[in-house]
Amino acid sequence: MLMYVHLLGTAAGGGFPQWNCNCINCHGLRTGKICARARTQSCVAISGDGCHWFLLNVSPDIREQIASFPALQPPLHARRGTAITGILLTDADLDHSLGLLLLREGTPLHVYATSSIRQTLTSGLNLAPTLQAYSGLCWHEPSCSLAPLLCPDGSATGLLYEAFPVSGHPPRFRERALQQPGDRVGYRFTDEQNGKTLLFLPGLSSFEDIPHHYLYDSHALLLDGTFWSEYEMEEQQVGNTSATQMGHLPVGGPFGSLARLATLPIDHKIYMHINNTNPMLLEDSPEYASVRSAQAEVGWDGLELLL
Repeated sequence: MLMYVHLLGTAAGGGFPQWNCNCINCHGLRTGKICARARTQSCVAISGDGCHWFLLNVSPDIREQIASFPALQPPLHARRGTAITGILLTDADLDHSLGLLLLREGTPLHVYATSSIRQTLTSGLNLAPTLQAYSGLCWHEPSCSLAPLLCPDGSATGLLYEAFPVSGHPPRFRERALQQPGDRVGYRFTDEQNGKTLLFLPGLSSFEDIPHHYLYDSHALLLDGTFWSEYEMEEQQVGNTSATQMGHLPVGGPFGSLARLATLPIDHKIYMHINNTNPMLLEDSPEYASVRSAQAEVGWDGLELLL
C-alpha cells in the first residue's frame, strides 16, 4: 500500500489571480505577461488505499477542485455518492472551512477539528447549525498521539494520524478574542505498512512549534508559503499588514522558512497556501529559483505524491 497525496489547491485566500486584485502577479497572469500558473485556494486530498479520501481543509473552491479530480467524483454505479470519507481542519480560517457549506447536499460530513476550531465555526459563522439543516455534521476530536484514521463505519484506511498545536492567529472574524490552545494545528500522517510520513502545515509562524524529530523523520512536508517577505503586502501596495501580524512565517530572508528547509533531509518539501503577491509564483523569478536550489518546490494544483 501507498499513501496517495493530491494537491487540489495551493493558493492562499482569494486564489490566484485574486478576483479583485490587480497586483503585478494577478495582472500579469490575466494578461499572459508572466510565467505562472493559476491556482485555487488551499486544499489537499490524501488516501491510504486510493478509494477512501480525506480532505485536509476544504476550500471555497471545492466544487471546481472535485471536478478536476475524478477520484472524488460520484461512482459510476451510483446515482449519488462520493469518495470523500472525512475532513481534517487545521484552523477555522474562511479559506480552509467555507467549502463545508458547499458539500451540504451529501451524507453527514465527518469533520476532525479541535474544540477551539469547532467553537469558532459555530459561534462565529453559525456553520454547524446551518449544516444540521442539510447533510448534518459529525465532529471528531483529532488525536494528539498516533492513531488510526478510520472510516465512519470503523474500518481501516491504511493511515495513521496525529494533530499537534502550532501558534497562529484566530480568524479575523474573531480576532478580538484571546488566542486559545487548538486555534491552529498541524497534522502528521503515516502509512501503516511502509511507515512513510507526511507533515501538513499550511499555516505556520515558527518552526519552534514543530517537534524536532518530525522534521527529520518525515518523508514529505506541505508547508505555509503565504508570503515571501515580511512587508510584501505593503510593498505590492495592496495592504499594510505584515506577515507576522497575519501569523505567517515568510519564505525568504535569513530567518525565513526556506533557509531552514534547505537543511532538512526531507524528500519532498513543497510550499502551498501561496498568496497572490508572492514573487515565487513567477517560474522565471529569482525567488522561484531560490526555492528550487534548496531542493524544494512551489506547489501547484494537481501535484501528486506517492509515499
